Amino acid sequence: MTITIDDTLSQQLSFYQDLLKKDVNTMLHEAFEQYFVSEEKRLAEQDPLTNLSYDEFWDGVDL
Repeated sequence: MTITIDDTLSQQLSFYQDLLKKDVNTMLHEAFEQYFVSEEKRLAEQDPLTNLSYDEFWDGVDL
């Protein structure tokens, strides 16, 4: 896996690292978590067959 960060994003990361007193890896981890939650919600809204999340759907099922 290769992740490329352009100069603008690099400058923003440096700015927020100083402002928030956070490690860049922590900020990236938090950003990815937020992105995945957002995408999961968006994808769930597109599926008209169920309104259950993956965990809700499989809750209580023993395989």
